[in-house]
Amino acid sequence: MASRKKLQGLVAATITPMTPDGQINLPVIRQYVDYLISKQNVKNIFVNGTTGEGLALSVQERKQLAEEWVRQGKDKLDHMIIHVGALSLPESQELARHAAAIGASGIAVIAPFFFKPTNKDELIAFLREVAAEAPALPFYYYHIPHLTGVKIRVEELLDGIKEQIPTFQGVKFSDMDLLDLAQCINKNDREELVFLYGVDEQLLSALAIGADGAVGSTYNYLGQKNNMMLQAFAQHDLSLARKYQFLTGEFLNFVIKLGFGVAQTKAVMTFVSGIPMGPPRFPLVKASEEFIANAKAKLNSIVWPTD
Repeated sequence: MASRKKLQGLVAATITPMTPDGQINLPVIRQYVDYLISKQNVKNIFVNGTTGEGLALSVQERKQLAEEWVRQGKDKLDHMIIHVGALSLPESQELARHAAAIGASGIAVIAPFFFKPTNKDELIAFLREVAAEAPALPFYYYHIPHLTGVKIRVEELLDGIKEQIPTFQGVKFSDMDLLDLAQCINKNDREELVFLYGVDEQLLSALAIGADGAVGSTYNYLGQKNNMMLQAFAQHDLSLARKYQFLTGEFLNFVIKLGFGVAQTKAVMTFVSGIPMGPPRFPLVKASEEFIANAKAKLNSIVWPTD
């Protein structure tokens, strides 16, 4: 069900809800979809990525989650991108075929990071083999070098990639190298590709050089605030846009100093939305009560421009 709308604006990197004993909690996803739409005005999702603990889940669990998100998001969400990257090429291909079969609107793939590609050609060869299993779906490369250790610059990767992967539509760019991103956007003069930024606290900088939108975890619970930033930027009110970015940054700077990762994101989403996200999967451990109290107090203390 590849959407006719261009993928742009905010994309929530979805959290995987889990029961207290660590099993995926599918029944809350319907409520989750409605919450994103009604409370955060976010209508695009990125499932089974880093925030969703995708690489800590079994293939079967990833399929079940993808199915439930697509089922609950049908006719409600604009884009449902399923991350199908894996260390095993056959597993990644299996997940790509599954995403196509259930009606996802696109797939994304992270670089394999144990046996790593060492150059552009090796990486493209892996991506091509996955994309070929879902030939009707838009394909996105998920660039996150600080976690994968694969530091091939996206600018280099783009040269000739459409010839090898006809379904290639763009990049989830989760890196702080704004020069690389800028060069990609500069080369995209016909605007054939989509560049979605993945470092939430620097989104405004990415917008200024031409990013189409963003994929991130904070859009689960600060989506409405970030939408206001996007609106201000579109209306050339840079002063207001900066206020939203600085306040988002103030919260993230505070929690990063406390230790902020997937487990803590699940805790923040739980107290903001009221939807139980549960614990993370080992080796991650759940957020402490002290963290939750401090994060909640900090978020409640922020005075947003619209408050």
